[in-house]
Amino acid sequence: MSSKVDAFQEKILPPVMKFANSKVIMAISQGFMMTMPFTLIGSIFLLIANFPIPAWSTWMTNIFGAGWAAPLSQVSDATFNILAIIAVYGIASQYAKNEGCDSLSAGMLGIVTFLIVSPSYLAVAVGDKVGGVVMKHADKLGNAIPTGWTGGKGMIAAILVGLFVGYVFTWFIKRDIRVKMPDSVPEGVANAFSTLIPAAVLMTAGALVYILFSVVSGGTFIEWVYKVLEIPMQGITDSLGGAIAIPFVISFFWWFGVHGAVLVGGVMGAIYQANDLGNQDVVKTGAKLVASGAGKNAHIIAQQFQDNFLTMGGSGITLGLVLAMFLFAKSKRLKTLGNLALVPGLFNINEPVLFGFAIVLNPFMFVPFIIVPIISGLLTYFAIYSGLVPCFTAVQAIWTTPPIISGLIVAGWRGAVLQIVIIVIATAIYLPFFRIQDAVYAKEEREGELAIESDDNLEV
Repeated sequence: MSSKVDAFQEKILPPVMKFANSKVIMAISQGFMMTMPFTLIGSIFLLIANFPIPAWSTWMTNIFGAGWAAPLSQVSDATFNILAIIAVYGIASQYAKNEGCDSLSAGMLGIVTFLIVSPSYLAVAVGDKVGGVVMKHADKLGNAIPTGWTGGKGMIAAILVGLFVGYVFTWFIKRDIRVKMPDSVPEGVANAFSTLIPAAVLMTAGALVYILFSVVSGGTFIEWVYKVLEIPMQGITDSLGGAIAIPFVISFFWWFGVHGAVLVGGVMGAIYQANDLGNQDVVKTGAKLVASGAGKNAHIIAQQFQDNFLTMGGSGITLGLVLAMFLFAKSKRLKTLGNLALVPGLFNINEPVLFGFAIVLNPFMFVPFIIVPIISGLLTYFAIYSGLVPCFTAVQAIWTTPPIISGLIVAGWRGAVLQIVIIVIATAIYLPFFRIQDAVYAKEEREGELAIESDDNLEV
């Protein structure tokens, strides 16, 4: 059995590690990390403006007046509506940084190139107000940057543009195809001149792409990517299959010692953000989010789906295993591990369990480690699909937020109840596997104690 497991690991582990450490995946995952502070702070303002208690809005209106939420919405809109710009900067800059090139210049070129291939007009419909004037016919207002394309709708395009800019920029710099300045010139000035040639190439390429899509499709590259790539990808991942595949991949990679949550989050981050912001756009219209049926207008799988339901208590939802150790352990080893891992587990940090209990590369623990998050994914998916739990909006809870609290923040009291149910199920599934391991350790400890007593008796 051991030889078969070793052979399997030798076949699977190298390509897994190669994929996880590739330039593209590293740039995407690190680049999207730059959006995290903005989404979290924006979520706080959004949560205050839309707290899930009906009496809250009435109370705030009585104190501050009817427009009390406007400043809060201004902050949340200013963050969520530019996430694609932040992402394209982050991806291009991280790609260049990992290649040892000037990250700041690459990031700025990423923004400029992204805007070149984006719509530069604001479409208005009959009845819209522009500058206080009601439009009597549809029109396109120029010299405008529509925030719809710099937010959720532009996330996949941000990845493509960011990677392209990062690659082209580093290609020129690493081949020394740049304007060189004397060594006496300050570094900032020298970097600015070094950027001239790759900047000219990238901006020209952006202009050609703009012309191409303007002629062929009558739109822009960003719009084409949204229709051809982003919408289908949202449909594929935001499904029952996605609810099964995502937790499986997270746990599968972690079982090999690769941080599956970060890897999947890097690949899926753009889709998660697009789904979150798409739901938020529906909420802004005053409509109710519906996840199924003829009136479906909402996405189920978003960032909160992964952070607060698939990996709560850590990847594999090992909080269930920790609770089993804490409550039922008979061996001193696992009783101590349960006590030590409980607090980190409540904050969704489970490395002590993954390596202390030896889940990583442990064939015995592979089954519960894979099955538990898949069950969580299915329960969460159907709870939202059926309307038992509300759909997620742009409100997010940082991944270290303890379960129940995070569920309350992102999905109200029903989200908190769902988390409790999942934790109970996780504990029940991990319990028989834990008890077998606990019995082995308890037996070893008893045999060790008996051997020590025997040695003491011999000495006497």
